[in-house]
Amino acid sequence: MTDRIWDQYLTERDKAVFAASGFGATADWGKRPALLVIDVNYAFCDEKPVPILESIKTWRTSCGEDAWEAMPVLQHLIGLCRGKGVPVIYTTGTRRPDNWDSGSWSWKNSRRSEDSSSPRTTSQGRDGNDIVDAIAPAPQDLVVLKQKPSGFAGTPLQSYLQLLGCDSVIVTGTTTSGCVRATVLDAFSLNFRVTVVEDGCFDRSQASHAINLCDMHAKYANVYHSDVVAAHLQELPSGMFDLPSGAGLSAQAAE
Repeated sequence: MTDRIWDQYLTERDKAVFAASGFGATADWGKRPALLVIDVNYAFCDEKPVPILESIKTWRTSCGEDAWEAMPVLQHLIGLCRGKGVPVIYTTGTRRPDNWDSGSWSWKNSRRSEDSSSPRTTSQGRDGNDIVDAIAPAPQDLVVLKQKPSGFAGTPLQSYLQLLGCDSVIVTGTTTSGCVRATVLDAFSLNFRVTVVEDGCFDRSQASHAINLCDMHAKYANVYHSDVVAAHLQELPSGMFDLPSGAGLSAQAAE
């Protein structure tokens, strides 16, 4: 893994600083991971692969085609985790219909008023916060609803991880520079071991995606390609976790 996605953005000085500073060491994986799937919903992905500059005409938060390039990676890792009985925990947003609770989100986007003035639904009438069907939660999975970037901010995510006995998280989803990074920093601050899946995350800005992966790998997480993560998951023993039974629940309703 000598060539990393962020190398093209680093100056020779940057590379020398990283080499001399000790940052970027490989940390332990942890023994009891959960897979976190951050905000892979229609508002960030659109209903199908659409060029981003076209997609954001409808979904201002869309990441365009990059979201769908990551989808097979997410499907593979989710399938491996379910097969091993490793927890799969999704996050997605939630808002009042009048958008009053958007709070500080309204301060930094000139199109925020669209959220309350026009329907935030797909052509099939799905809410923009619905997780895309391609990776829809199964009844035994957990869904955490949030209103701020981090999956931990004002949510039961930490208590769920404690209840499951997790010591580590494997983080995927979007956006790399926003909600993924915020979740990674909070997990790190709570002393969870953190892994970020390089090709299982995406962003609307390719430079932000690469540089934030670089920074997280330097200080807060191991950033690995999905092949490395998949190999690790396959080595884990099965049946380590007491997962929800899912009784009485359907997909997309596993909160």
